[in-house]
Amino acid sequence: MRKLLVSLVLFVAVLGAATAVAQTEQPTAPRNIVQTATDAGTFQTLTSLVERAGLADELSGDAKLTVFAPTDAAFRKVPQRTLNRLLRNRALLRRVLLYHVVEGDVKAAQIAGLRSVKTLAGPRVRIRVRDGKVYLNRTTRVVQPDVAASNGTIHVVDRVLLPPRG
Repeated sequence: MRKLLVSLVLFVAVLGAATAVAQTEQPTAPRNIVQTATDAGTFQTLTSLVERAGLADELSGDAKLTVFAPTDAAFRKVPQRTLNRLLRNRALLRRVLLYHVVEGDVKAAQIAGLRSVKTLAGPRVRIRVRDGKVYLNRTTRVVQPDVAASNGTIHVVDRVLLPPRG
């Protein structure tokens, strides 16, 4: 009987401690696309350019969006001359950034079944699945799919997509 009583007391103590911990933990509020990218720490160039182009509010709003987000390493692959041109021309910068955005919350499983998606810039991005990997416009690879945000999904890509001229 004594062992049962000791076990019961220990159980109640552990349950009480677990309840106290659970009550002190604050649930994290869902973060929007811009906040999620900022929090990740690997999209500093992208988030800076989004701010510069005046797109932060659009990408933070309630509209469901899918973003193919180039990392800082992806931006380092872009020739400096091209980056300078984007920084001088806000309309072109917006076009390039919106070429990474698709209307709706499109998950990787859906993308893998598509041949292309229409971007907010207008032109379509071609999709190809090869050896279980998703490629955009032949050379840009999705390296981390389905990063959840409150207003959509981020798919991390290894290159910056440049829209066709026109």
